[in-house]
Amino acid sequence: MIAVIGALDINEVNAYNGVMPATLDPIRASSLNIRQLDPALKEQLRIRAAHHGRSMEAEARAILREALTNTQPTSGTELVAAIRRRFAPLGGVELELPPRTPAREPPRFE
Repeated sequence: MIAVIGALDINEVNAYNGVMPATLDPIRASSLNIRQLDPALKEQLRIRAAHHGRSMEAEARAILREALTNTQPTSGTELVAAIRRRFAPLGGVELELPPRTPAREPPRFE
């Protein structure tokens, strides 16, 4: 027996619900509170946001998005270069490497 809701078949309701997005989306927006923000910096953010026609919150999101997405290394070589640039001011470390010795004989499976 098929239940009828008004003039809508229950099977049609289930099919409709099946195409709706899930309420618990795996990608959720997060909140971030920034404490002890310099008032002059906040004022600069307000002016920049007004210049771009956005709220201060939207401007802060845009700044973070731009800063974090445009500087990501895209290859292993770029990642190594970025790490070296980050730690170069700290100076290097000279490690004493042990001398190389011949490798052991591989096992024999006879």
